[in-house]
Amino acid sequence: MENSLYQRENLRHLSKLGQLAPEQLQAFQSFSETAMAAGTLTNKEKEIIAVAVAHATECPYCIDVHTRKAKAAGASLEELVEAAFVTAAIEAGGQLRTARICRTL
Repeated sequence: MENSLYQRENLRHLSKLGQLAPEQLQAFQSFSETAMAAGTLTNKEKEIIAVAVAHATECPYCIDVHTRKAKAAGASLEELVEAAFVTAAIEAGGQLRTARICRTL
């Protein structure tokens, strides 16, 4: 997988963001921590949502990280697979909406 953009060890480079833009990174981390903290939605629910969004954005790093966090928060494999299928269904619906054939219906 040498030619793959996704290599887990690349995550170590994220620390460079703190050197290049420390204020922005701190603001992002604070926002992320606040958004992902349990509130009306549980941590498990938020991580399942994050897994679905990660599939929608096709970020392998995010899929990896949030799948691990969701499992640690108690999400089952069935819940994570269902979240991925919800993503697929929503994306498919969007494709149908923009399909040229819809303009002729």
